[in-house]
Amino acid sequence: MKNLHGEVSSQNILDITGIVHKEWIAKMNNVKNIKRMKLYRHPERIYSELESIGYKKDIPLKAADISSFDQYHYLGTEAVDDAIGCLNVCSKNKLIEIGSGLGGPARYLAEKTGCHVTALELQSDLNQIACSLTERCNLSESVDHLCGDILDFPEQGANFDAVVSWLSFLHIQDRVALLKKCYSILKPGGKIFIEDYCKRGEFGRQELKILSEDVQCSYLPTAEEYKGQLIENGFTKIELVDKTACWSNFVKERLDKFIKNRNCYVKIHGVEIAEEMEDFYKKILQLFHKGNLGGLRITAVKG
Repeated sequence: MKNLHGEVSSQNILDITGIVHKEWIAKMNNVKNIKRMKLYRHPERIYSELESIGYKKDIPLKAADISSFDQYHYLGTEAVDDAIGCLNVCSKNKLIEIGSGLGGPARYLAEKTGCHVTALELQSDLNQIACSLTERCNLSESVDHLCGDILDFPEQGANFDAVVSWLSFLHIQDRVALLKKCYSILKPGGKIFIEDYCKRGEFGRQELKILSEDVQCSYLPTAEEYKGQLIENGFTKIELVDKTACWSNFVKERLDKFIKNRNCYVKIHGVEIAEEMEDFYKKILQLFHKGNLGGLRITAVKG
């Protein structure tokens, strides 16, 4: 597993005086906090899911074989196909995915278009599983998995055709620094494709609690605020597509499907994981039903 400098991971936590860096502690706290999300607590469950349909750990895979299991965002490969179309992705392109999770979108992009993807994930366990799955898909030459924080990504030499991300920006409070980083690592004329939450109305106390504790989201801009932040950071040709209704339907159908197949899920994963996932799905649906949480698909060009 590599870090942001392309080195085999080694955790440099001490400076020359032997004092632990405060920044490093803060970043480790970020990783610990994100693990409070029940969606991310047991990423190894994908191996059980694959084995349940006949794919043992030593069997080679295709990205299409596992696309039903390795994508945490809404609408799976349909959303990735939207990105391919919006960005006109081809084999000559170099993309970076922010918050790449188990690597599903990155592998799908690489296998379908022949592009190269740098898959950046903060959580080391997700990143390790992603590396393993990418190797089994024989896509290691096309997908480069890195473990780290996008805000620390080195800008020197970065020249990506596009930045893509699905439901990861919502975890990063410093949106100005995030958009500035995205701008800096794109080549001139490079594009972004982002799917993210937004604020549609004033959240109540319970909604704020769910967002903070269950989603690890402490800040959401409105659509207009989002657009303003993009403009301030130099982006042009900004398009915001409202995905709220579509995502609201998706999270309802996801929960309905889960409840219908709960016994099968328990058989594969056990009661504890099943209860955690059901609770998470119910809370997300609750947020959308309140009407104050929205969804956006954002595209823009580096000016």
